[in-house]
Amino acid sequence: AGPLLLSRIEKLYSAAFTPAWNPLYHLGALTVFFFWVVVVSGVYVFLFFETSLTHAYESVEWLTHTQWYLGGVMRSLHRYASDAAVVTIGVHMLKEFVTGRYRGARWFSWFTGIPLLWLVFPLGITGYWLVWDQLAQYVAIATSELLDVVPIFSDPMARNFLTNQSVSDRFFTLMAFLHLIGFPIFLLFAIWLHLLRISRPIVNPPLGLAVGSLAALTVLSLLWPALSQAPADFNQTTTGIGFDWFYLLAYPLLDYGSPALVWLVLVGSSTLLCLLPLLPPRRRPAAVVSLPNCNGCGRCVADCPYNAVSLAPRTDGLAYENEAVVYAELCTACGICAGACPTSTPLRRQTELVPGIDLPGLPMRTLREQTLAAAARLEAAPRIIAYGCENGANIAALRAAGVEVVALACIAQLPPSFLDFVITRRHADGVLLLGCRAHDCHYRFGVEWMDERLDGERDPYLRARVPQERIYRLWAGLASRAELERELAAQLG
Repeated sequence: AGPLLLSRIEKLYSAAFTPAWNPLYHLGALTVFFFWVVVVSGVYVFLFFETSLTHAYESVEWLTHTQWYLGGVMRSLHRYASDAAVVTIGVHMLKEFVTGRYRGARWFSWFTGIPLLWLVFPLGITGYWLVWDQLAQYVAIATSELLDVVPIFSDPMARNFLTNQSVSDRFFTLMAFLHLIGFPIFLLFAIWLHLLRISRPIVNPPLGLAVGSLAALTVLSLLWPALSQAPADFNQTTTGIGFDWFYLLAYPLLDYGSPALVWLVLVGSSTLLCLLPLLPPRRRPAAVVSLPNCNGCGRCVADCPYNAVSLAPRTDGLAYENEAVVYAELCTACGICAGACPTSTPLRRQTELVPGIDLPGLPMRTLREQTLAAAARLEAAPRIIAYGCENGANIAALRAAGVEVVALACIAQLPPSFLDFVITRRHADGVLLLGCRAHDCHYRFGVEWMDERLDGERDPYLRARVPQERIYRLWAGLASRAELERELAAQLG
């Protein structure tokens, strides 16, 4: 139910923004984009910021009200882009969880994403301290209470925030260093580590989506500028402060329990998130290489979305320079590498169909047998063989007198030569390809690679002798049966 609901929500966003600019398809890239907006706007704000107890608040106020047309906008951009990054991070994690993209070989990206949270939130919290208004006073006292529970400091930190005289300029220098240099450097390293096992990571959103997001943040900054609250004063109790639920969500727990309870919730929830990949994964055996059929062309390496295949010097003495090597711990068993192999062709009849690289759980010879069996069951014209991936639409619902289905791990597991085999050998009148929604393939590049192969932009190409009008592409994702039938009817005329 969760993936289907998500698919319907994504379809609504695609209708509003177009599939190419759908923000739900670019959550990670949007987070990085918002980070750079925060960096640029933060640098400008810091040019006018006074790192001292007596002038910190006044410098921010001057920037907000006197230079409202630029400095005020930059401050608001800094605030709202930070909030937007928290939203995209949260939605990104929720989407990966709902779609199951956190288990098996994908555990590393999920696991390394958890420390990002422990860097993003302190980065935002230290920013609130620098403003030194009543919210900063509340954050300073609450944070010191939290840190005093941890046996790091010999003296309680809370005593540094008892009176106005107990806070020194060195405090602002330290906060400025952590906010502007310390946390951002560690955050950049954590982002690099998070993307380490991803092939061709997308770190920039489409230009139109980036421009539109920046424009929306700018309009928001002009209409509802970020404002300071009353200046911090330890002689008064903070009451009625404007609260930020994006970065300070855990702080109200202090009102209902001890700091130790807050740490228990934070550490416990983080540990639970880290352990989620240990849930039983739905996993096939990793791809395997057949050296007698591998010429080391590197197409499987070029197409693997997870850097699970590489080329290494030949070990069997054949007259080829390289051979493909599969790293089983990185392989998601999507089959895209097998679909890219030039030896994965059902047209070969003189030798057994054993490609240079293949999936043991769903090999090419099995796909050919299933294709021939499906063709034999076709009764009514036009005869259609539908190939669909397991993460796309329910292809079984399409089975009828004139339609038979063959399931794949990913639509890009299917080599274009299979379409040639089906159509030119007259096993069917047409082929229907069903996959994830465009720009949101479960295995990242499956739909994109298949489109490029059929359009002659990527090896292996579809031969020119195959009539394109007899190939129907339906990237519908987890569509309902009624939706699937409507879109199919529209394609078939």
